[in-house]
Amino acid sequence: MIVGLGPVGKLLAIHLGRAGHRVIVADRKTEGYPLPRAVTHDFEFARILQSIGLSPDTIPEITEPYDDMYVWRNADRQSLVEVDWSGIGSSGWYNTYFFSQPALEDRMELVLSTIPTVTVLRGWSADILSDDEVVSTGLTQVATGAQRVVTSRYLVGADGANSTVRRWAGIDWHDMGFFYDWLVVDVIPDPSLEFPHVAIQTCDIARPATMVPGGPGRRRWEFMRLPHETIESLNKTERAWELLEPFGIRPDNSELERHSVYTFQAGWATSWRRGHILLAGDAAHLMPPFAGQGLGAGLRDVMNLFWKLGSVLAGHATESVLDTYETERLTHIREFIDFSISLGRVICITDPAEAAERDERMIAELAKGNAPPSPPAPQLGPGLHLPGGGQLSPQAVIRVDDATVRFDDLYSGSVLLLAKAETFEQVAAETADMIRELGITVVALRGRHPEVATLDEVDGTYATWLDQLSAECVLIRPDFYTFGASNAAGMNALVLALREQLGVSALGSRV
Repeated sequence: MIVGLGPVGKLLAIHLGRAGHRVIVADRKTEGYPLPRAVTHDFEFARILQSIGLSPDTIPEITEPYDDMYVWRNADRQSLVEVDWSGIGSSGWYNTYFFSQPALEDRMELVLSTIPTVTVLRGWSADILSDDEVVSTGLTQVATGAQRVVTSRYLVGADGANSTVRRWAGIDWHDMGFFYDWLVVDVIPDPSLEFPHVAIQTCDIARPATMVPGGPGRRRWEFMRLPHETIESLNKTERAWELLEPFGIRPDNSELERHSVYTFQAGWATSWRRGHILLAGDAAHLMPPFAGQGLGAGLRDVMNLFWKLGSVLAGHATESVLDTYETERLTHIREFIDFSISLGRVICITDPAEAAERDERMIAELAKGNAPPSPPAPQLGPGLHLPGGGQLSPQAVIRVDDATVRFDDLYSGSVLLLAKAETFEQVAAETADMIRELGITVVALRGRHPEVATLDEVDGTYATWLDQLSAECVLIRPDFYTFGASNAAGMNALVLALREQLGVSALGSRV
């Protein structure tokens, strides 16, 4: 069972449902949240959407690539930082996109509605009754008061920052003590209006502010609350229009879609699993939006969790595998939280002397050509992988007959063994048996092999990648992260290590 039908809950239900598991998703709201929240995502987020048939090129009315710079300016409009957000990332999609979250969620719910094993209960509040061999959850229909009890092997709380699931499970919260209030304003400007295409961060002590695209046909502004202001005075429609006026945004040429004051904060749940209850998304962690990774972090949670939980439910892994969910994801989350806070501490300065020192230092660094700090690379913490594993695999375009497709469109959803074709000549019989037992999909590279699919590369991405790994084969998990790599002689040990870490001696036989 899943509590919470935001994008995190939807994605988890889609993946588990498509794997054939029966899923109930409950949300106390009768309909989805209609207003924008997150507006930017990265190449891995795009790859995750691709995994459910919603890649950016299939929904151009919802998400658009951003092939430009992210510029920080001071009060005098001098550039402090110029971050290159352009280009294609390792997952085969643009590094940066801007999108409409409500429209994306609507499309995700359409996908969800096609899966017969998933039941969606909107307008039902959840109250966990017990967690013994199964989780018993009491559901109450908000409109009528009707009640029912649902039992499930596991329950995932994807119910946001104020998670009732987290509180019921008695899980504490580690607070980083970072709090800033910002007015977030979303606008649909008249198409005739023109704005600088770049995403701009204004580091001005008079009012730190942000201006970025908000998805096709939309723009977003964010204005920090100053020390002398109250939330109530800032969160007024007339105040939003006043702050937008210097940008040429007025009631006669734009639609104010929404305005709301948010407290940007940071922290994480001290445990992501307690018994048969797990947390994901904002229920498990929060970060300020300065790195644009909050929602993306939640979707990464799902990709890590769905295949492990699905393997346990199917009897292909022991329950202890679920403990690796937190250890792998929290490492990356904490790095991104620290990175986001570091950006916020620079942006949110209102002291004149401190701001002057910042400006002088950053302008000097820019003049020297020094690159700004990079966001953390996708890398898992300790868990279900070998040393050197836990890295995000690349996705490239491959040839199929006379057409080209992205790798994941053919090979995703299961563990993959990608290896040079000649490597399979050295596969021992027991390795082949384990490959079949574990349901591993085998793809041959560089040459032809009569018993496995052969990868026809366009640009040599995978051959180069194996060379960089100093390996002849690599195991890739369903969440696109590597389990480990080896030479030909080590292939048997590589597959055996996966089986041992899953805790199975054969399919359906747990040890």
